[in-house]
Amino acid sequence: MDITVIWALIIAFAVFAYVVMDGFDLGIGLLFPRLAVGESRDQAMNSIAPVWDGNETWLVMGGGGLFAAFPLAYAIILPATYPLMIAMLLGLVFRGVAFEFRWRDPDHRPLWDTAFTLGSLTAALAQGITLGALLQGVKVANDAYAGGWLDWLSPFSLLTGVALTIGYALLGATWLIWKTEGETQHQARRLAVGLGVATLAALAAVSAATPLLHYDYWRRWFTPPSVFLTAQVPLLVLICGGVFFWSLRRGAERLPFLMTLALFGLGFIGLGISIFPYVVPRSVTIWDAASPPSSQIFMLAGAVIIIPLILAYTGWAYWVFRGKAGVDGHHE
Repeated sequence: MDITVIWALIIAFAVFAYVVMDGFDLGIGLLFPRLAVGESRDQAMNSIAPVWDGNETWLVMGGGGLFAAFPLAYAIILPATYPLMIAMLLGLVFRGVAFEFRWRDPDHRPLWDTAFTLGSLTAALAQGITLGALLQGVKVANDAYAGGWLDWLSPFSLLTGVALTIGYALLGATWLIWKTEGETQHQARRLAVGLGVATLAALAAVSAATPLLHYDYWRRWFTPPSVFLTAQVPLLVLICGGVFFWSLRRGAERLPFLMTLALFGLGFIGLGISIFPYVVPRSVTIWDAASPPSSQIFMLAGAVIIIPLILAYTGWAYWVFRGKAGVDGHHE
C-alpha cells in the first residue's frame, strides 16, 4: 500500500475517533437543558469528567496530520471554512471554561450551564456544516481556494450540520444510559427513543441529498457493479437501527451506545465511498495534496510510536473510570 494511502487512513481514523469520542460529551452538552438541575446534571458531568479533554487529542491529531501529510488540502480547506473553524474553536473554548467553572463558581452555575450548552451546540453545528461544505464542493483555482467568505453556507450544509448535531445528542443520551443510573438514566433512555428516530431520519435525508450534488456521487452509489456493494451500507444501517430500538426496549445499557457508534461508523464508510480518493472533493486527490514521500515516511515513524501511546492511555482512562458515575464525582 502506498504511503499516501496509509496517511489518508491515519487521518481518517483520527477524525473518526474524535467524532465518536468527543461526540458523546458534546451530546451531553446539547442535552443539558433537558436534564434536571442538580443531581442529574452533576451525574452527567461526572460521567465525562475523566475523559472529555483527552478525547480532543484526536482533533489535534487529525488537524496536525492534515497539515503535515496533505499541506495543499490544508491550505485550501482552512480558507474555505474559516468562519466555521473559528466558531468551532470558540465553542470548544466556551464549553471547556464552563465545564471547569460550574464546579468552582456555584453562585453562577446557571450561567456556566448555559455556556456549556451553547458551546457544545456551536461546535457541533460548525463541524456538521463543514462536512456539508466539503461534500458540496470547494472552488479551487491554481491550487488555492477561489471562493468567497460564505460559500460554505447552503441548504445542504445546514442539513448536515443539523444531522450531525442530532447524532451527537443521540451519542450523549446513550452514553448516559450506560454510565448513569436512577432518574438520569431513565430520562436519557426516554430521550434516546426520539433521538434515535431523528438520527435515522437525518441520516436518510443526507444520504438521499448527497448523490444529487454531483453525478460522480450518484455513479459511485447506484451504478453496477458498485451498487451491489454500496447497497449493503443502508441495509446495515437498518439492521443497526433495529437492534438499537430492540436494546432500548430490553433495558440494555451498553448496546444502545454501541449501536449508535455502529451507525456513525456506517455513515463514515458512506462518506469514504462518496469522496475517496479526493481530500478536497472533486478538486484535489490525496496524491495531489500529499507532502513529499520522504516527509511522510519520517512522520510515519513518529506516528507508529505516538498513536499506540495515545490508544494506550485513552484505553487506560476508560478502564479506570469504567463504572457508573456518581453525583459526587466518584465512579462505582
